[in-house]
Amino acid sequence: MISISKLLCGLDAESDGLRYDAADRSAEPQITERKQRRPVVVWNATKRCNLHCDHCYAGSDADCAPGELTTAEAKGLLDGLADYGVPVVLFSGGEPLLREDLPELVAYAADRGIRPVLSTNGTLLTREAAAELKAAGLKYAGVSVDGLAERNDAFRGREGAFDAAVRGIEACLDVGLKTGLRYTITEANAPDLEGVVDLLADVGVDRFCFYHLDYGGRGADIADADLPPERKREAVRTLCDLTREYHARGEEIETLLVGNYADAGYLVEYARRELGADHAERIRAYLERNGGDPAGERVADVDPVGNVHLTQFWQGHALGNVRDRPFAAIWEDEADPLLSALRDRDGRLGGRCAECRYRSICRGGSRLRALRTTGDLFAPDPQCYLREEEIAPDAATPAGRAGDAAD
Repeated sequence: MISISKLLCGLDAESDGLRYDAADRSAEPQITERKQRRPVVVWNATKRCNLHCDHCYAGSDADCAPGELTTAEAKGLLDGLADYGVPVVLFSGGEPLLREDLPELVAYAADRGIRPVLSTNGTLLTREAAAELKAAGLKYAGVSVDGLAERNDAFRGREGAFDAAVRGIEACLDVGLKTGLRYTITEANAPDLEGVVDLLADVGVDRFCFYHLDYGGRGADIADADLPPERKREAVRTLCDLTREYHARGEEIETLLVGNYADAGYLVEYARRELGADHAERIRAYLERNGGDPAGERVADVDPVGNVHLTQFWQGHALGNVRDRPFAAIWEDEADPLLSALRDRDGRLGGRCAECRYRSICRGGSRLRALRTTGDLFAPDPQCYLREEEIAPDAATPAGRAGDAAD
């Protein structure tokens, strides 16, 4: 994740230590005092879901996957993550609220010292459910809303899903559970971006996660619905502008970009144009510490039956299963050629990535998108929207070079 609000507006957040090794410069209580040494783990607690979203990376449906982890096995997984020093576990799905033992497992994670957070479609989040999860130790709920009512409901396969998700957000806020809104942009819902951001203010949410489409699960089936790179650039520019406008009015919305590390280079370019060279270089220093695309390093996934994946989007490639070996043993075993390649990608990146001046803060972006579209793991990410004059190794750094005038 890349925080627009932190980098452009200086908004402190509880993740400053985790992401930027900047806990000592943040006024907010921190998730951790130092940059993460272990991955954040997404656990797809079930494949079962009450919706059928077009972009679902897990390919969720109405039924559980055969052989999903039992409560006891899930606690064993959490024990392994805690022993390894995993800082955060994200309970995802499917729809994790369809697991009756979710509050019990959230409490178990919290008791073992792992920060439990939730990714949900929000439609099952009643006030009672939100209160129970908060009492169990849940620290944050991210609710997915992919556009305003008409587009969201079409995207998610159920009429009324938008209104139910908004009620879920309000239920979390009513019980004091920190809540954010998650939005994945496509051709279908791009016109709703500003309306979705305005929805935040209307319901009182102060965190917005803007996701780029990754080509995993059903997301691969709608890759042709992804925005062309220039329009993606326009959308990111809009979000940067909106964030600054809200902060100028005293509304401290936390906005984050997820899933395309071309955003890192773009934020440096944006800051240089709008805020000056010194601010741009401060942003670059933060992003150097952040480390670029985290696949296979700072993010991991465990699916409903215990298979470990490079990220939640790489469901088609398993590194091992926690029923056979502890998570730590699987994650540390670089005998897997794909895992080893991802951890040694810097010198292998080809095309425009090879000499890009932002390679150290991007690291080639999504290797999954590159692989799915070209068959080459080290080809450029097709969703890189940076311009040639911006990525050239000998590009000048002061404001005013070619391409700075407009997007």
